[in-house]
Amino acid sequence: MNRLQPLAPQALSLGMAKADTPMLVEQGVFQRETGGQSPYALFVPIHYEANYAYPLVVWLHGSGDNERQLQRIMPLVSLRNYVAVGPRGASASRGGRGGFSWRQDTADIARAETAVFQCIDRVSARFHVAPQRIFVAGYADGGTMALRLGLRYPDRFAGALSLGGGFPEGHAPLARLASARGLPLFMASGRDSQNYSIEDCCQELRLFHAAGLSVTLRQYPCADEIVTNMLSDMDRWMMEHVTGMEHTPEPECPPRGEFN
Repeated sequence: MNRLQPLAPQALSLGMAKADTPMLVEQGVFQRETGGQSPYALFVPIHYEANYAYPLVVWLHGSGDNERQLQRIMPLVSLRNYVAVGPRGASASRGGRGGFSWRQDTADIARAETAVFQCIDRVSARFHVAPQRIFVAGYADGGTMALRLGLRYPDRFAGALSLGGGFPEGHAPLARLASARGLPLFMASGRDSQNYSIEDCCQELRLFHAAGLSVTLRQYPCADEIVTNMLSDMDRWMMEHVTGMEHTPEPECPPRGEFN
């Protein structure tokens, strides 16, 4: 199983064109912005085509990291298939590491909602995004928050994905269960994870079955980390929902080291 290490930028940092300016993107674009609000990272695919309505990925980073995690994730999901945006976590992480997190309390949930929907509005105003093809995804506590927001607003998202983050607890995550049953969910876990154990997975499988949720749950031979197969499976799963067709698995990439 190939693990990921922090990557050097695989795309150029370029200034964004205004919404009404024709834009030719020959390589993936990463940009970090503040705009007077919470900082966020932006990704535009290589050979961006303004006449095509792209799926949008909203990525919520893991605890102790920040919006720039998007820069390490997207080249290994896809450089071509998506526009993507990554807001900064709602609260500073405990422990003085300088990162941010998504806590499951009332204040952070509200801040996460605001950050995610502001990012969607900003990106949609500047790039050609298909409003019915917006996916919310994340890693660890960001994945848990992605599931919560997807289930709370199932009409706003084409799917919700969590890599290494468990199902949200408290604050009525299934309050809109009737609508949430139509939302595709993707969950990935490490076989040796300490944060989201096999026992947790089994318990949540019973919950998913009882609730009638549509969940794809996959397990990988790793611990609490992202591996390349998770990201390629994430890409394949999203494109299957975008196109309505199953995709043939691609050969594995060569090892790349660890990702934290």
